[in-house]
Amino acid sequence: MDEPAPLTISVVSDSASPVIAVGGELDLSNVDRLGTVIGDSLGPETTKLTLDVSGLRFMDSSGIALLVRTQARVGTLTLREPSAIIRRLVEATGLTEILRLEP
Repeated sequence: MDEPAPLTISVVSDSASPVIAVGGELDLSNVDRLGTVIGDSLGPETTKLTLDVSGLRFMDSSGIALLVRTQARVGTLTLREPSAIIRRLVEATGLTEILRLEP
């Protein structure tokens, strides 16, 4: 079996609008780990979440699905400093309508 893709996750801020830094590769082998961290970071009143994806090098469709589910749950999901690859992926999937991209 293949080794899971390396993924780093750290909660930068756990305030009313949490910030979670994500780095490495996000795919089917580790997407549940990020989903758990996101779920644990959201309170019942959380309406905004920021993912600092400046260190994210790769994301597959399972990562995209997690972003869509997360946005539906919180209302405002911001991707901070996406690399050119991640930005193109979000744009190509038409998700710029529901996801905020910060330079």
